[in-house]
Amino acid sequence: MASGIWIIDQHTEHLQFHYRVHEVLFLGRTAYQSVAIVRAPALGKALFLDGRIQSAEVDEFIYHESLVHPALMTHPHPRSVLIMGGGEGATLREVLRHPCVEQAVMVDIDRELVELCERLLPEWHQGCFQDPRTQLYYGDARAFVENSPESTYDVIISDLTEPIEGGPSVMLFTVEFYKHLASRLTPEGLFVAQAGSADPLYPDFAASLRKTLREVFPWVGLYWAFVSSFQLPWAFIMASKAYNPIALPLPELEHRYRTRQLYSRYYSPHMHSAMFVLPPYLEEALHQRGRLIHDQNAFVWQA
Repeated sequence: MASGIWIIDQHTEHLQFHYRVHEVLFLGRTAYQSVAIVRAPALGKALFLDGRIQSAEVDEFIYHESLVHPALMTHPHPRSVLIMGGGEGATLREVLRHPCVEQAVMVDIDRELVELCERLLPEWHQGCFQDPRTQLYYGDARAFVENSPESTYDVIISDLTEPIEGGPSVMLFTVEFYKHLASRLTPEGLFVAQAGSADPLYPDFAASLRKTLREVFPWVGLYWAFVSSFQLPWAFIMASKAYNPIALPLPELEHRYRTRQLYSRYYSPHMHSAMFVLPPYLEEALHQRGRLIHDQNAFVWQA
């Protein structure tokens, strides 16, 4: 038991979030990043990577349902899904709630992290690593995408950490990579990614992803949810080759939700289009801030 310990998450140079720790379940480093798995009075179990909160028991369902269901519900029959990152297994869990999914491929660079999460965070993965539809690979997601031209997917999900200096995901948000990624999608395929904070202070990552993806996809839309353990509104971004998620009528969304026998605590057919409604400050930031992200000028989170 450890008491009197605080984890400090440096959001920007001007803002920190402090989380009191009740119990340390794991504290150490893998080959790629620092890892803290703790119990916190306000959060339940929580995962921190490189000092930044990734997921908390109290509200991880908000983040993971928001990341997965808008895209999978937009596709009329998603059979094959690729997840980049997602070490806790909760993104995979939500993907596998859709019975039409026949193949869920998850690629994470950090085997040690996935094994820690499988052992210490069963509430997240709920046994999905053993589902026969799951194919789990360890390695760099960019290399996996670029070196498997024979594979195509209906949906690709980016559940990667923010691109911090020296982190494993910096080169997974560039125009060059997204062009490769788009070629791995079926003609009706969709891509979705977590896009960082959607607050007035630092929406630059989300704005940059929108500009970058619009160089590759005909339709790109930002949506958001408030994740209380992050203490911030959080952005997600969807890019589509064919479908407009906002144009789906509510009766069709309700039909898909009912037919797939989905269970969710945050996402619903009624929430679907509402999640894409942005406040004026965020619309303004999307037009006035952000930049194209290239291999030679990668985005690094300025904490």
